[in-house]
Amino acid sequence: MILTSIIAAAALQAAPAPQLAGQWDGVLSVGGQSLRIVLRVDPTGAAVVDSPDQGASGIPAVGPTVEGGVVRFSVPAVRAAFEGVLAEDGRSITGALTQGPASMPVVLTRTAETASLAGPSRPQTPVAPFPYRSEDVTFPNASGGITLAGTLTLPPGEGPFPAAILITGSGAQDRDETILNHKPFLVWADALTRRGVAVLRYDDRGVGGSGGGTPDETSADFATDAAAALAYLRTRPEIDPRSIGLIGHSEGGLIAPMVAQNGGEPAWIVMLAGPSVSGGEILVEQQRRLATAAGMPADRVESGTAHQRALMEAVARNKDDPAAAERETVALLSAAGVSEAQAKEAVRPIVAAWYRWFVSHDPAPTLAALHVPLLAIYGGKDLQVPADQNAPVLARVLPAAEIVILPDLNHLMQTAGTGAPSEYGTIEETIAPEALKTVVDWVAARSNLPPQ
Repeated sequence: MILTSIIAAAALQAAPAPQLAGQWDGVLSVGGQSLRIVLRVDPTGAAVVDSPDQGASGIPAVGPTVEGGVVRFSVPAVRAAFEGVLAEDGRSITGALTQGPASMPVVLTRTAETASLAGPSRPQTPVAPFPYRSEDVTFPNASGGITLAGTLTLPPGEGPFPAAILITGSGAQDRDETILNHKPFLVWADALTRRGVAVLRYDDRGVGGSGGGTPDETSADFATDAAAALAYLRTRPEIDPRSIGLIGHSEGGLIAPMVAQNGGEPAWIVMLAGPSVSGGEILVEQQRRLATAAGMPADRVESGTAHQRALMEAVARNKDDPAAAERETVALLSAAGVSEAQAKEAVRPIVAAWYRWFVSHDPAPTLAALHVPLLAIYGGKDLQVPADQNAPVLARVLPAAEIVILPDLNHLMQTAGTGAPSEYGTIEETIAPEALKTVVDWVAARSNLPPQ
């Protein structure tokens, strides 16, 4: 999916709560402004959140759950979590929405007994019948001791075909990299397969039909999954084993070069918003840009950025010692006025194995060692992996890289207004046509397919 700079909410463990079905409205006070928040829960218990004043709707929620009269849900896409007490009459929930150390009181009031979760249309999502073959597959990752599940699409004919493997961004993603009802990897696979390139996309560990999904897994482990996908395609008679490339989005763009470094020998690599600097640097700059885009005063932006930098430096210093990382980050939050109990809960995600690895890992040496063609696409309005932070570093460490900056695109490669994550769900476009054409044409050329 996407990288996040603010501490993510922990996953909820209680059962879904269909008794909350309906629409719940509340008002947050943020920086002296009032922002409406809407929770919509369908009869099955599935839920989305809207922020009407920010133009955002249909943001998926994890939960809600009800346990002992306490309602909880999280909203991973905006790094938020809610906890509140359900009134005896079931008409209101009094609690607080948290984002990192910030806590905003809110009362959610039921305004309708039923709710529709329908959001904006997604006109680019491919619809069957397709002019190509699609096959559900599984393949082993022997080094990880797991089996991964995915979909292989094959152009018409016998082959052997050139092929691409799609690698998702951060967070547990399905094979379509589904986010806010967009299915970017389905769109990429459809465009490439229609052009004559077979495509394998697969569920991340612990998602769909794939095994794994433990708290100790890092990007280094995910790189072995991509290597296993590469090895699997080389066993397929329909695939040209010398013409298999990797396309990675966000964290996937970090992983793809690691596969090459570890001897996977892909024919080429495409990085879509892939980092060229350490995860710690990415997350500090994310903090600055997202806060600025949210309209925070300059002094608060700078203080928040300094706080984020201190947290990232503490995590990086203790990349191999989670206990020390917890002590230092809890101390930093406590010094900022957060209670010790809240601080320990808040830092739990950032002292986990994946986060410590990501924050401390510098991709530049791996990129500098590449000996295969590489195309890097960046969105000029990307606030999560900024083009002006990452493209210059890539150009310096790998002069042979082909770098394209598309000025109006965001982190998801959509044509955007501001580039803020709050826009992702409101934009009907899943991938900008110019991004699709740039990548598909480049892959086709590297695969010796005739031009169109």
